[in-house]
Amino acid sequence: MAMNKGNMSPRGKRPNDRRTMKNISFVAMLILVGLVIFAATSQPSTLRTIPLTEAVKSANEGEYKQILVKNNELDITKKGEEQPSLRAFTDPNASLKEIGFDYSKVQVAYEAQSSGESAWVTILSSVVPVLLIGGFLVFMLRSAQGQGNQALSFGKSRARLYGNEKDKVMFSNVAGQAEAKQDLQEVVEFLKYPKKFASLGAKIPKGVLLVGPPGTGKTMLSRAVAGEANVPFFSISGSEFVEMFVGVGASRVRDLFAKAKKNAPCIIFIDEIDAVGRRRGSGMGGGHDEREQTLNQILVEMDGFEQGQNVIVLAATNRADVLDPALLRPGRFDRRVNIDLPDRKDREAILRVHFEKKPLGKDVDLDALAAKSAGSSGADLANIANESAIIAARNNHSQISSKDVTEAFERVAIGPERKSKVMSEKEKELTAFHEAGHALVGHVLPDSDPVHKVTIIPRGGTGGVTWFLPPEDRVYTSLVEFKDVLARAMGGRIAEEIVYGKDHITTGGGSDLQKAAEIARDMITHQGMGKKLRDQVFKVDEGMMLDRMVHEREYSDDTAKLIDEEVEALITEAANRARSVINANMTHLKKLKDVLLDKETIEGTEAEAILEGSHLPKEAALY
Repeated sequence: MAMNKGNMSPRGKRPNDRRTMKNISFVAMLILVGLVIFAATSQPSTLRTIPLTEAVKSANEGEYKQILVKNNELDITKKGEEQPSLRAFTDPNASLKEIGFDYSKVQVAYEAQSSGESAWVTILSSVVPVLLIGGFLVFMLRSAQGQGNQALSFGKSRARLYGNEKDKVMFSNVAGQAEAKQDLQEVVEFLKYPKKFASLGAKIPKGVLLVGPPGTGKTMLSRAVAGEANVPFFSISGSEFVEMFVGVGASRVRDLFAKAKKNAPCIIFIDEIDAVGRRRGSGMGGGHDEREQTLNQILVEMDGFEQGQNVIVLAATNRADVLDPALLRPGRFDRRVNIDLPDRKDREAILRVHFEKKPLGKDVDLDALAAKSAGSSGADLANIANESAIIAARNNHSQISSKDVTEAFERVAIGPERKSKVMSEKEKELTAFHEAGHALVGHVLPDSDPVHKVTIIPRGGTGGVTWFLPPEDRVYTSLVEFKDVLARAMGGRIAEEIVYGKDHITTGGGSDLQKAAEIARDMITHQGMGKKLRDQVFKVDEGMMLDRMVHEREYSDDTAKLIDEEVEALITEAANRARSVINANMTHLKKLKDVLLDKETIEGTEAEAILEGSHLPKEAALY
């Protein structure tokens, strides 16, 4: 029976021996090439050698034109020739006359003696070209070898390995997300104490799917799991598996999991797994589609983990609805951890983490900032902290003031002010009426959020902004709250219509109308809040374009017409409610418009004071 000894190859040679033979062959080839080049560049003598006696006799008989003396060499040029064709050798210590040459019969010339320096120049002039050519060949061969290595590594994994850095991310570095950290703590326990669970017959989970909106800290939580467990962490994006050549992604998956098994216990983190994990069978590419090949390999590798490997796959996505069901079944991604947008308490904790190393003024209230930043992700809050520092530096402040923080928050939330944009007095007045209409309707309606700020200074892509903020975090939204949101969204366009006439409305309300239409359609199709279609929801595929083209909608044309009618009814009702509120409170509308033209920006408390006494007409109330 044949056995492989050590790290022997099937032919009996070790890899190190093969590498040594390759190096020796490479050097031998370079020497051979150098000799060939040297032989080609060195010109051998073409002169015919004759005896010295024959040279003396022929010279004295007048057959030679010239004799050139080079040390002990005599280069002879015959009469009728321009170049030497004969060569003879003589004693360098004896003159030609002593040897017997008749100077009257032949012309004799002597070549200057070469100095030591010129000899070195001659040697260098012969060697340097060979070295240059040899170096060029070495460079070309190494470049070709490097390209060959790149070609061979085309199917290798491009995952980045973490775990040896000094500043590891721990759960304490991740503010908020207490429930998510509690779910992931169990994964840490599996990695740190596998025998504890194995003794009870518990199997280590193979995959954990982190689902949440962008910027909620999915990647940081994954790194915190690796930091807490003190294990290596392989990080790769789903898009890095995919190439234009079919099979490359599958090869990279195999290489990634092979590396992970060698470094077990460890964590593999695949960010944006929906790039390769989308539902199969979409009709595009068939079974040979590169993404499907890559997904199939991921499924095989996750099923192929042997017990005791202690390799866990963490994956993050914000589109769990498009993932293939085979990824989500038990045995693949055993657990799903939902990472939601932070609540007020978590937002304050996140803000304190990001402001920790920044000099804050005593007037900065992070709790108030957390209260008005509802709906912001961790990335948004980090951006607010960074923008605050930038604004403070721009204003030459030694500390970050409350005004800097407020300006940064508004810049992130609704865009920067565009004070340089020139508006005519007529446009300013129209903008003031438009924003006053939003503020008035929102202030009067009982289930609307309070006004936070009103400005006619262009911000972002808008000509002005009326900003409403909820007093507290809201999990659910009621039908009456939705209707008040629709009415205040229509308030700007209706104010223009009442003040300037139906034929003089402008494009200023375009974004408001688009937002209102989106809310109304969502109320009908997803929330079951229509009158004729109450308590009915209708699936609208929001996946890939091909899915929407191939899959038929799950309702008839008659139902689609009813949905359009319901959306139209909601928008019409909202417009009528806004119209009745503005008509009943025209004095307050004009008063707010005048203050906006004077100050350009007013805070919510000032707006409430101006609108004090405005009332809700009976026809605008919901029954």
